[in-house]
Amino acid sequence: MRYGLIGEHLGHSYSPFIHSLLESSPYELVSLRPEELGPFIKAGDFAGLNVTIPYKKAVMPYLDHIAPEARAIGAVNTIVRRPDGLWGYNTDYQGFLYAAERAGISLKGKKVLVLGSGGASAAVQAAAAGTGAAEVLVVSRTGALNYENVYAEKGAEIIVNATPVGMYPDNGGRIVELSRFGSCRGVIDLVYNPLYTPLLLDARELGIPFSNGLSMLVAQAKYASDLFQGIQRPDSIIHKALEQTRQKVENIILIGMPGCGKSTIGKKLAAQQGKKFVDTDALVEEKAGKSIPDIFKEDGEAAFRKLEAEIIALVGKEGGQVIATGGGSVLNLENVRNLKQNGTVVFIKRDINKLATEGRPLSQGVDLETMYEKRLPFYMAAADTVMENR
Repeated sequence: MRYGLIGEHLGHSYSPFIHSLLESSPYELVSLRPEELGPFIKAGDFAGLNVTIPYKKAVMPYLDHIAPEARAIGAVNTIVRRPDGLWGYNTDYQGFLYAAERAGISLKGKKVLVLGSGGASAAVQAAAAGTGAAEVLVVSRTGALNYENVYAEKGAEIIVNATPVGMYPDNGGRIVELSRFGSCRGVIDLVYNPLYTPLLLDARELGIPFSNGLSMLVAQAKYASDLFQGIQRPDSIIHKALEQTRQKVENIILIGMPGCGKSTIGKKLAAQQGKKFVDTDALVEEKAGKSIPDIFKEDGEAAFRKLEAEIIALVGKEGGQVIATGGGSVLNLENVRNLKQNGTVVFIKRDINKLATEGRPLSQGVDLETMYEKRLPFYMAAADTVMENR
């Protein structure tokens, strides 16, 4: 193996794709149990490694040399094989600062609250202190400052989630209630899958500057790739790799009235973008084993909405899709949050008199204009952008 990533659970990793963009490939994922870590490192079948949860501290005893910044942090996320042995580095430090700067979040003079005490947290603490944070507080499950008394620090100005809470496949987790930190001026979540955890969706709704973990992931990968190859490239390549990665993993979600063309547009868009097309109404029918008109007729609208919410919760967790939704899906705000966690929401507008109604039980025998007026505020609130379908 030339390059790779070691960790315990790696099924969600974007690293092979990112490193292919950075020319440090072939790049493999190696999931290790704790007892397998030492033998794997000692066997040495690699030129360079990245290290993720939960081994950033555990790998250190197996290395011959540790760079001063990594030793000071107490965690290693990059290992390079050289003639004189294995060298350990920490590129999370630089990656975190890149993410903060890109989001316009300054740490200087701020009270920084770091959630979590693992290897990633150690890099964040060092970066915050190194850029002049006024105070850096660490929250852990069993420490003096923990999740029972954390709201005593309501004056925190920057909040960083350095835990895996909310990470795929356990989407939806929220480690703190952001609204209880009235002085918060910036949020950084190191989770990159999904793109927007509940913590970041809260920050967006509150108008607080934020960054997800994808910026940090790509930036630290660039710095690690430079170490692998013994070169130093400009940071401008981070932006390009970040945009290419985002385009690959992000969902495009189509919302709008029944019959506005979501499915037709979605199929064409998916083919154009090289993404998977998903129709939530079709998945509801598949799960129910009957058509939507029959669900309404036999089970009622409430049963349909329950199935729809279940499907959207599952679909929204995945990435790289174009998703066509049912016309009333946005009436449930939890559906909207589940859809937004990995994508951009596009409202498809179409003239009322051009809407198709066949096979759409809520569009038949009703005043579509009244329905549209009721739903329009929900469409506009959910949408990131609007497209007219003429």
